[in-house]
Amino acid sequence: MKSSFDIYEMVTNLIIERLEKGVIPWQMPWKVDNGLPQNMIHRKLYRGFNFWLLLTVADKFGSPYFLTFNQVKELGGHILKGEKGFPVVFWKILEKEEKDGSIDQVPFLRYYTVFNLKQTGGIDESKIPSSEAHDHDFDPIEQAEQVIECWTDCPEIRFDQSHAFYSPSGDYIGMPNPRTFFKDEQYYAVLYHECCHATGHINRTGRHEKLPDHRFNSKGYSQEELVAEMGASFLCYLTGIQNATIDNSAAYIKSWIRKFREDKKMLLIASSMAQKAVDYILEHQSGENSWIKTRTGNQLTEAD
Repeated sequence: MKSSFDIYEMVTNLIIERLEKGVIPWQMPWKVDNGLPQNMIHRKLYRGFNFWLLLTVADKFGSPYFLTFNQVKELGGHILKGEKGFPVVFWKILEKEEKDGSIDQVPFLRYYTVFNLKQTGGIDESKIPSSEAHDHDFDPIEQAEQVIECWTDCPEIRFDQSHAFYSPSGDYIGMPNPRTFFKDEQYYAVLYHECCHATGHINRTGRHEKLPDHRFNSKGYSQEELVAEMGASFLCYLTGIQNATIDNSAAYIKSWIRKFREDKKMLLIASSMAQKAVDYILEHQSGENSWIKTRTGNQLTEAD
């Protein structure tokens, strides 16, 4: 017999092994028709504060594409009358010479203005990238589905969103349509990630109350992302879908662990917190889910 802790430890070591060997860059596993905010010319996603600001704008206008005034002009287009742009902020490093001759680098916040594609006119449609959603016949995976269906205090899940997220203030999960995911397993991996975020709510484990800083890109935010993705990896393994998801999970984890200068000890700390998140989900399963109950009891057969 194996304990569930052994399973957690094994998955953690498997991810560390992938980190040491190097993993491919993280790929967003779904594609919706309005997509995520990006520059239409360079096709690069905005990051940090810019991402969250322009995500709201993209949802409002129904297009993920943004352009500067000059880019619109170069494409033969124009800004529609009365439309106002949105700021994209960035840091510029200025060098200042001190009295002793040393050079001090001073970060200086700058910004430029972008417009959503729907605020423009006159651009040749052949120059506009396709933003059609990916669509496939989603086939629910029974064991993976049961984890969510039988979680007794699972927050509300709202579908057809432009991206996946958990709202702590509203205590609900937003998810893209399952049909927009490239693989069925990837849908569950993303959903599990948001479910693990939800376990941190004050009415569940209260983990979020213990994080000192929730600002995007902060250490506390980064740690929470590690916890959620580790938890999702554990649930993927327990439901037998890890082979289709673990490489992308490792890539996502790598993108956040850089905040800790590749400190794998932080991954082990996150792994411990993620285990508590998963245990919470498994311990709050309805009675009819006997398959999950075997894991709640911390006992797995060798066949598992």
